[in-house]
Amino acid sequence: MFTGLVEGQGTVQKLIVEGAGTRLVIAPPPEMLEGTAIGDSVAVNGCCLTVVARHDGQWDFQAGPETLSRTNLGDLRTGHTVNLERALPVNARLGGHFVQGHIDACGSVAQIETTGEWVVMWFQVPASLTRQMVSKGSITVDGVSLTLVDVLVDRFSVALIPHTLEVTSLGRRQVGDRVNLETDILAKYVEKLLVRPQ
Repeated sequence: MFTGLVEGQGTVQKLIVEGAGTRLVIAPPPEMLEGTAIGDSVAVNGCCLTVVARHDGQWDFQAGPETLSRTNLGDLRTGHTVNLERALPVNARLGGHFVQGHIDACGSVAQIETTGEWVVMWFQVPASLTRQMVSKGSITVDGVSLTLVDVLVDRFSVALIPHTLEVTSLGRRQVGDRVNLETDILAKYVEKLLVRPQ
């Protein structure tokens, strides 16, 4: 379980093909290395992955075909920057919202509206996801916990403060970029209860 509060940004060092999957070698910020062990869960662009090796200030993760096809991790290249968050300790403050690290789908940046240092960003998404969104509710975009502003049939907007633009990869996103999306788990349960099986 995660909060959607990005701890730091890592840099992709290598991408190694392993059969149908890929090994991601990522260098996290030095302060994130301490206390992280093999087997720990880390959200990479919001996708929960397991640390399978540690070496030379780097973490190794393995992403299988399902993960690569349903997330933007398959788009990564050497040198790309990713958002990182380690799993939530049970005694920590919950500053964002409950995030599972299970990506529902990819969306794309549809529009960027800039006013000084502030940005409103619109994302095009599958219409099936907006049923699980509500204005002032929560959404996770590339691992970042955000508050929904407007929700339409196939798109939504968020307001990004200068701090978020600086400390996450969202500040470098451009129109057309694919992003990982995870809707609020509470909304999923509500929809399940309300929608009758066909």
